[in-house]
Amino acid sequence: MPETAVHDQIVALAREAGFAKAGIAPIPQPGQPELTEFETYFENWIERGYAGEMEYLKRRDQDNRLLRSSLRIAVPWARSVIVCAANYNADAPRSMDPVSPESAWIARYAWTGYQSGSSQGPSPPSDYHDVLLARLKKLEQRLQQALGPFPSRCYVDTGPLVERVYALYAGIGWIGKNTCILDQQLGSWLFLGVILTGLELPSGVTLPEDRCGSCTRCIDACPTGALIAPYQMDASLCISYLTIEKRGPIPEPLRSQMGRQVFGCDICQDVCPWNRRAPLSADAELAVRPELVNPALAWLAELDAESFRTWFRQSPVQRTKLGGLLRNVAIAMGNSGLVAYLPKLREWAAAADPVLAEAAQWALARLSTAETNAGDHL
Repeated sequence: MPETAVHDQIVALAREAGFAKAGIAPIPQPGQPELTEFETYFENWIERGYAGEMEYLKRRDQDNRLLRSSLRIAVPWARSVIVCAANYNADAPRSMDPVSPESAWIARYAWTGYQSGSSQGPSPPSDYHDVLLARLKKLEQRLQQALGPFPSRCYVDTGPLVERVYALYAGIGWIGKNTCILDQQLGSWLFLGVILTGLELPSGVTLPEDRCGSCTRCIDACPTGALIAPYQMDASLCISYLTIEKRGPIPEPLRSQMGRQVFGCDICQDVCPWNRRAPLSADAELAVRPELVNPALAWLAELDAESFRTWFRQSPVQRTKLGGLLRNVAIAMGNSGLVAYLPKLREWAAAADPVLAEAAQWALARLSTAETNAGDHL
């Protein structure tokens, strides 16, 4: 079968599996410029501490080589990567749109749920990891039937690779100044999943043109300065990292910049001009759970172990765990300027959880001026 026909067949099967876009990336050979350049970049990125406490990014092999710097190191048998993208753009407000100071923000990617005709109780959550992995497995099976048996492995954010690099090589989009994959038509609201294969599959694409131009809106809008330069992120400063991956206390100098973000952050994507006309997702497995769009801080503050499981079991939000979410809510309350949260914060300040107690104490101190100004309204 001609190489272009193989490529087109794989892309067509990926679309049948439910993906908005797909492509194939060859894995560079040792010594090739693409591989050498990324290995050097990733090594420097880790050495500068930009990965924060994400130890899985720092794993090395017996020769002290970073596993995620090259699939030639981590998965020697792999020869090409099928990269698939799913659209999760929702017809919903952006994080910077005017809203009540009583509202929190949960990142758009964590709103997802399965469409349900029932109006009883919370809509069932979905985790894009599970949704995409099931589709990749389906695609993998179809490819094994069409191309014959071959070694393969499916990953959604769990593999020893930096997905956006292979998404670039596969023609999914260019890597924007906010370090997200950007497609001229689809924007950046894209989930990525990959199938590593032992086949030398044809790429059939040229690298997408970088269309960020002179725009720096994402860099200018980042509250914590995590985008330290175009195309460079210090993840240890990123609000997504701080609210999800960071365990224990969040560094105090960054807390006031976190605003109302309690799980993740969408700011650098919300301000991107390429997302203005991005098509809305019609994916029934990645539908919006309306309850999670601008949720009330007071509601989140009352979650206990049972209600947290009810709302967020099999949702990306479960990654931060209840303690981490409440820590983030306490900081958001401190940033709100609303003295109505003082009773809850005082309760938390005496909590057995030392991280929550410390965050609440910080929030109480931050609201002390507001309390004084409120006077008899307390």
